[in-house]
Amino acid sequence: MAKQRVLIDMDHVMADITSQFIIWYQRSTGIEMDRNDLLGKPEDLAFPEPRRIREFLHTPGFFATAPVIPGSQSVIRELNQLYDVYIVSAAMEFPQSLSEKYAWLLKHFPFIHWQQIIFCGSKKPVSGDFMIDDHVKNLTHFKGEKLLFTATHNINMHDTGYRRVNNWEEIKELFLLPKFNAQRATLNA
Repeated sequence: MAKQRVLIDMDHVMADITSQFIIWYQRSTGIEMDRNDLLGKPEDLAFPEPRRIREFLHTPGFFATAPVIPGSQSVIRELNQLYDVYIVSAAMEFPQSLSEKYAWLLKHFPFIHWQQIIFCGSKKPVSGDFMIDDHVKNLTHFKGEKLLFTATHNINMHDTGYRRVNNWEEIKELFLLPKFNAQRATLNA
């Protein structure tokens, strides 16, 4: 039986881009931002100087040094054993992000094979059984089950028609605990 395919976004799902924006913004302006002040606002409009946010996205090192979202490494490692996992990230708008995102994945997720990485401009052509993403625009055209990963910019979105997951512990409960219990039941039968 073929494994189910799980597509996982990077930014705001695996890589903590919100924290990276806060760190870089403070380093650049001296202004300390509170994560709570960003809730429900688009990234580029949540900061007093939005143009700086766009500049960061074009600055070498921004994507390469992003913090890892807690829990993502261990849960994705486990998912990778039971599912056909692909990392799908839009990386064409910011050209230096291609090499930086790849290096970031090699550093933090060395168990992900290069053939499991899809860098694209649009996620419309990708297909699978599940997609975990923080942007509704990426989930809209997806034919499988759509999981909206909670991020500061989407916190106020309600009734999107997608299942919301708030953290990697919830993803673990959805994907791994049912599988584990089903496998254990089969072994005990």
